[in-house]
Amino acid sequence: MDDAHRNAVAARPARRGGALQRSDGRILAAARELFLADGYAGVNLDRVAAAAGVSRQTVYNRFGSKEAVLRATLERHWARLGTGELGAVAAADVADPRPFLRRLAMALIDFVEGTDQIAMIRLVIAESDRLPWIAEEFYRAGKEPLLRVIADRLARLTDRGALSCPDPVLAAHQFLGLLQEYVIWPRVMGIEAFADPRPSLDRVVDETIGTFLCRYGARP
Repeated sequence: MDDAHRNAVAARPARRGGALQRSDGRILAAARELFLADGYAGVNLDRVAAAAGVSRQTVYNRFGSKEAVLRATLERHWARLGTGELGAVAAADVADPRPFLRRLAMALIDFVEGTDQIAMIRLVIAESDRLPWIAEEFYRAGKEPLLRVIADRLARLTDRGALSCPDPVLAAHQFLGLLQEYVIWPRVMGIEAFADPRPSLDRVVDETIGTFLCRYGARP
């Protein structure tokens, strides 16, 4: 066997892995569009395969069931939390709460604006009464680790004396609640056009941070 042939043989697993990743990506992208359009009950593996341009057997071999496809779709959706600006915020060593909270808020807004987050929340709400595991998976894949990261940063800031959060987990929930009341829920409920005139996002972020720091800012 010459060197060129050896190199070609050695490269096959890597090429195969890349091909599988691309195939999985097409399958999950197609599944996301179908789930958001037609709900969980309106989707089957045949439709996912046709939309992805692969065989039904390929979808079955890679995922095994429609439930597994949706779980992987939710994982893929939330994976974008760990990339880009939000991932950088999570990895940053923070010392000053105000710029940290502003950067966090803007990164969360960018995530909402740049993904199908509103449509995903609507899907989960619509399906979770009949299939509670969907809400549990949505929370486990994204909201839970996000809250854990925020609470960890709030605890560090408290240890440094920059904040006073006796319960960082509760404080993390409260920060997200202040932000999401304007950023997410009017859109989820479809009442954005009928709600009272809303302040700009910059003002929402400023008031969210100000309110949060009124409660949790460092005490003399």
